Amino acid sequence: MSRPAITLAARALPDLPEITAGSDLAALIAGAGIPMDDGDVVVVAQKVVSKAEGRVVRLEGVRPSARAIELAQDQRHDPRAVQVVLDESSQVLRAERGVLICRTRHGLVCANAGVDASNASESGTVILLPHDPDASARELRARLGALTGRRPAVVIGDSFGRAWRHGQSDVAIGCAGLAPLQDWRGRLDRQGRALNATWIAIADQVAGAADLVRAKDSGEPVVVVSGLDPHITPEDGPGARSLIRPPEEDLFR
Repeated sequence: MSRPAITLAARALPDLPEITAGSDLAALIAGAGIPMDDGDVVVVAQKVVSKAEGRVVRLEGVRPSARAIELAQDQRHDPRAVQVVLDESSQVLRAERGVLICRTRHGLVCANAGVDASNASESGTVILLPHDPDASARELRARLGALTGRRPAVVIGDSFGRAWRHGQSDVAIGCAGLAPLQDWRGRLDRQGRALNATWIAIADQVAGAADLVRAKDSGEPVVVVSGLDPHITPEDGPGARSLIRPPEEDLFR
């Protein structure tokens, strides 16, 4: 049985102004000149969400602990930056080759607990992940709805490395209005065999697709992805938190 063809389109919004604490990010997106529909997904880079929420730390005010100083010596990092990483972590899983692999307080496993100096507006500062990326996505969706009369889904994306593979790919750390996972377990393939492990990370794939149409230095932190209507939900849904594998299911601990 044939099904309608699905066509995706991804459009980066033109340059937005520099985002600072208190910036009305939704208003800037709504006023950028690209129309949005209820079936679209607005993918926003984590950095601008964090900046708007004031999640920026000046290193000059950080006092490193003995643990941070020890790790900094091993990893050749600024001990103040390491202290910020420790503050954002629930667990340091590994420290090697200049990278701290941490579990964040959100449950994410990533390099340096997501703390990063790239694209920071001022030298001597680092940018943290949002306190609650799913809540940030819900708030952006609600505000976009109020401003435009439309309720596109919202995904907050961030770049993560992958075990056993070079390079980084954007994944969803926040999500609202998009079914983050599509579960095919228990369905049959074309030959009638049962699918036992097929569980599609829709939100991660949307974040990765959006990243393809912008450069890291382009000043285009927002991408509108169209064609995902079957995955859009009127309710905000479980968020990107549902993508996080709980520690008891982690086969690599």
